[in-house]
Amino acid sequence: MHDPSEGPGSIEDYLVLQGIDVFTVRLYAREVLPQALHDYDAVVTMGGPMNVYEDGKYPFLRDEVNFLKKTMDRGVLVLGICLGAQMIARACGASVFKASQKEVGWSEVFLTDTGKEDMLFRGFSETLPVFQWHEDTFELPVGGHLLATSAVCPNQAFRYSNAYGLQFHVEVTPQILSDWFGLSPEEAKMLRHMEKLEVDFMRQARTLYSNFVDVVKANVL
Repeated sequence: MHDPSEGPGSIEDYLVLQGIDVFTVRLYAREVLPQALHDYDAVVTMGGPMNVYEDGKYPFLRDEVNFLKKTMDRGVLVLGICLGAQMIARACGASVFKASQKEVGWSEVFLTDTGKEDMLFRGFSETLPVFQWHEDTFELPVGGHLLATSAVCPNQAFRYSNAYGLQFHVEVTPQILSDWFGLSPEEAKMLRHMEKLEVDFMRQARTLYSNFVDVVKANVL
């Protein structure tokens, strides 16, 4: 976690229900990243309000880039959400920079032909409803594969070796959205839209988590 407001949400809910142990590192609180990677089957790096290149202001970002490099080199599966996806891209040597348009709110992304074949998106339709909140985007790492795209921000999901990056948020719940928007006039609109999508959105999220766990199992067996 990079910020107290951007926790694992429905990701943790799913993993706990499956009896999977979850160890949370709160980088913003100066908690230390684990060194013994053989104790872990996967790493999930979450979102945050900072930019990946603000490591002068947030030194833990530099530490995390090195940690992610080591994690990927050792073959541990990695999943990055929003800022986490940008952190993976940076760890792979790709540039992260301001997008042509800031995205905040509900939108759709579209699986590429490669995405349709990837195990992470097994059982998905071509179009995914997603929640967005980012102002940066990233280059696709050299050797990476684009899995999802959109007209506003072309690089929405990618795979690089044993790492997956998702620019969009899959983990949001009504409570998370309420916390993020607070007393903003946008809160009611965001929650109304989620109410319409909630059944399908949460089913989609659970399918993605299940697929990720299957990828992890295939990697460690």
